[in-house]
Amino acid sequence: MPCMYKVLSGKEPAAAILENARTEIAKLARKPSLVIVLVGNDPASETYVRKKLEKASAIGIDAKLERLGSDTKEKDLLKLVKKLNKDKAVDGFIVQSPIPKHMDYSKIVEAIDPKKDVDGWTSTNIGKMFLGVGGAFMPATPIGVIKMLEFYGADLRGKDVTVIGRGNVVGKPLAFMLLERDATVTICHSKTRNLADHTKRADIVIAAAGSPLLLKADMVKEGAYVIDVGTSKLGEKIVGDVDFENVIKKAHCSPVPGGIGPMTVAMLLSNCVEAAKKRS
Repeated sequence: MPCMYKVLSGKEPAAAILENARTEIAKLARKPSLVIVLVGNDPASETYVRKKLEKASAIGIDAKLERLGSDTKEKDLLKLVKKLNKDKAVDGFIVQSPIPKHMDYSKIVEAIDPKKDVDGWTSTNIGKMFLGVGGAFMPATPIGVIKMLEFYGADLRGKDVTVIGRGNVVGKPLAFMLLERDATVTICHSKTRNLADHTKRADIVIAAAGSPLLLKADMVKEGAYVIDVGTSKLGEKIVGDVDFENVIKKAHCSPVPGGIGPMTVAMLLSNCVEAAKKRS
């Protein structure tokens, strides 16, 4: 019997976002410029960066990689950030996480010019987002989740949404974005008691805890929408926070890989195009 629930692939909505970005680029007098700073040689980061560079080039963004060794001093990374802030040829840039443990990532992010912060992680952009001030770059993964739900027809207004994870990168900003769209939001985390009690009643569940296969089929209600933001490695297999193989029999669910990953890349590049439009 064929599955009656949708696999919420990120490839189709990401392609639509990238095509829109390509159209906007064609209206500009010059190509947008993106720089990705990669410190060290984390294997996962290498993969993510390669995908970002490939997609950027494919839609007409002038994308470059600045590679630094894992023994780079924090002060030297900060010098590069300041240099990119001043470089008029650069519309946006990111420092790929994670960075070596001897560096303070929050300090690095805060040194980025908010106008070039296409990851949307500086306190200026986060603050503008929370206050509803225009012009903020939205964090790529949370807004990617929103765009994915909209693409697949999940109306957020008045719906019960449970977010698993309260991190600064996904959980907190995502909860705010959901509230802005009139959802009723519950945030769960490692200290939450009886997690299933919250997820079972949710129309939409977004798992961003970084805990492999945490969300089981008996923890979601029939016909819910489930977005998996987690990525973990179990042996040689990449898995998410959701037991996809069983949850998809009961609810609409995004896979890992191929779910929110493409959306994150697409929203990052969309932010870069917006940065170029503002500067032009």
